[in-house]
Amino acid sequence: MNDLLFLVADKDMAEAVAGLLERDQVHRVVGCGPFDFDSRRDIKVAAGQNDPGLYVRANELLRPLTADYRRAVVIVDEEWDGSPGAEAIEQQLRAHLADAGWSADAALALVVCPEADVWLWSDSPHSARALGWPSWSELRPALEGEGWIAPGQAKPDRPKEAAEWALRHCGHKAPRSAALYRQVASRASIKRCEDSALERLLSTLRAWFPREAA
Repeated sequence: MNDLLFLVADKDMAEAVAGLLERDQVHRVVGCGPFDFDSRRDIKVAAGQNDPGLYVRANELLRPLTADYRRAVVIVDEEWDGSPGAEAIEQQLRAHLADAGWSADAALALVVCPEADVWLWSDSPHSARALGWPSWSELRPALEGEGWIAPGQAKPDRPKEAAEWALRHCGHKAPRSAALYRQVASRASIKRCEDSALERLLSTLRAWFPREAA
C-alpha cells in the first residue's frame, strides 16, 4: 500500500505539490520522518472536473483508490463561479473523504484561498525569477507601483492576475504555465511560507510521518 495520495483539481496544483514533495531529502526539509512518494503515481488530477467538479464528486473519484493508499489529501481552490466559500468547501471535502473510506486522522481537506496562484508568491528570489524578474527587490516595487500589492503586504490579493502582469512586464513576456508552480515549489524556502493551506499540509505531514526519536 502506498503512503500518500493527492487528488487535485488541475495541473497547476499538481505541479506545485510535485515540486514541493520531490525535493531531495524532502522529509528533512519538512521536518518529518521519511515517506514514500512518486508524483507520477501519487498525484491524481481530476481531469475535466476542475474545482467545482471536485467539490461535488470527489468521493466518486477517491473510492477506487481507497485500497491503494493509507492517507489522502484533496486540494481545491476557494475561488470559482458558484463557490460556497472556504469553510463549506472544506466540510464537503471532509465528507467526501470519509465517504470514500478514509478515517479523519488519515485524510486532509485543503482549501487554497483564493486560488493556487497564491503559492507562486513569496519574498524568495525563486518566486521573482520564476516570474521573469531578476530579484524580488525589483519585482516588489513594480507591483506596488501598479497597485497589485500594498506596502507591508506579503502577497497580492489577486495572485493570478498579479502573476500574469509580472510575466507580461518582465522584459520577455513569458507565458504563465504549470511549470512555474513546480519551479517555485521545488526551490522556495518553506520557512518563508505564509499560506495557511500550505502550513496545514506541512504540519499534517509531520503528524502523519513523525521523526524517530534520537
